[in-house]
Amino acid sequence: MPDAVARSALRQFLLGLAQGMNASAESVDRIRDTMTEVAAAYGGDDTDFVVLPTIILVETGDDEESRVAIRSATNASFRFDQIAALYELIAQARTGSVPPLDGIARLNEIGAMRPRLGWVTRTFGHAVLTTGLALLLTPTWQGAIVAFVLGAGIGLLKLVRSPTLQLVLPIAAAFVCASAVFLLAEVIEIGDPIRLLIAPLVTFLPGGVLTTATVELAAGQMISGASRLIYGFVQLALLAFGILAAGSVVGVESRSYEPLAAASFLPWWVALIGILVFALGNYLHFSAPASTFGWVLLALIVAYAGQWAGAELLGPTMGGFIGAVAMTLVVFWIASLRHGVPAQITFLPAFWLLVPGAAGLVGLTEAVATDSGLTDFLTALVSVMSIALGVLIGTALYRVVHHGAEEIVQFAVAAPTVVARAPGLWERLLPWRRH
Repeated sequence: MPDAVARSALRQFLLGLAQGMNASAESVDRIRDTMTEVAAAYGGDDTDFVVLPTIILVETGDDEESRVAIRSATNASFRFDQIAALYELIAQARTGSVPPLDGIARLNEIGAMRPRLGWVTRTFGHAVLTTGLALLLTPTWQGAIVAFVLGAGIGLLKLVRSPTLQLVLPIAAAFVCASAVFLLAEVIEIGDPIRLLIAPLVTFLPGGVLTTATVELAAGQMISGASRLIYGFVQLALLAFGILAAGSVVGVESRSYEPLAAASFLPWWVALIGILVFALGNYLHFSAPASTFGWVLLALIVAYAGQWAGAELLGPTMGGFIGAVAMTLVVFWIASLRHGVPAQITFLPAFWLLVPGAAGLVGLTEAVATDSGLTDFLTALVSVMSIALGVLIGTALYRVVHHGAEEIVQFAVAAPTVVARAPGLWERLLPWRRH
């Protein structure tokens, strides 16, 4: 019985860790690899996993003694402080240094963690985050001010945790922001209205979802990759619908959805300030631990520099690819350091900086509202693929360097365990009757 209780506790602990990694926007192949390492640390070599975005199964034991635990994954999304606490627990679990029951209690504490920073600071952080991205997308002072105000309003709305509101909030936010931007564009020099909209809506953009989906498809995880891809495009379609609905109400012409040029842009060095402001906004809005700010800033600088160099040398489409490769290598290097931070904390802001979801939203909006938008949408899809492939290649390079031949997978089928039957009395008396 004690062994059965221990196995049950281990199954629930593994389920909780997998669910927490799902809430941290981790890909299913990395979740499975991590769970395999943790199970081996607790002597669970007979453990198997099925990990999908919405369901997790853990099997322990073999043959007649096997037991399966199942859990439906929730739509919970962890803040950066929760992600840091989760991966600290995972690091302990990889060495088997935390008992499963204590690990389950710790998981519940992480799920119930209150934000490290107050709601005023987090709302201000969302406004700062929006301003930093606006300086990169539409570098005008007027656009940055508009983005700050809209970002503060969206950050305030995101504080409401109602599940019903969370369903309609992206559409409502896109409608309100688009209405304000389209009206202000007639009287204020804000640059490209569509790209300015990306800044306050950035935390709704499924850039990370689309990139993770493509990586999972490339890694052979067809079910999870395809489902995430469809989910990401539905999110983009909902945001685009909100923008188009606002355009219909305000009465904008189709050409207003096409990229516009501002009369004067800010100096080139403003982009560096934008990166710093964007990192500060992520730090405040997601209640990130104090030790993570410098690492997030480093990842953002590497992603932006790689994207800029790739665009200058190979073209805009390849810019995201180069930036993703460079960023991925740096992110995994940071995570491997003794005093580094989990990869997801540095990955997510860099995803938004590379803006695969933003490019998709711009292309989808133009495809519906203009005659020449389909080409832009296809270009956006290629950009998403290039960034995803950059992440995939960066991950592969890191694994080859650190794991080498351990990454090789061989096909093998385990034979069932055969329990020898003790001979009966008649067989012992007559040996020739034994089979």
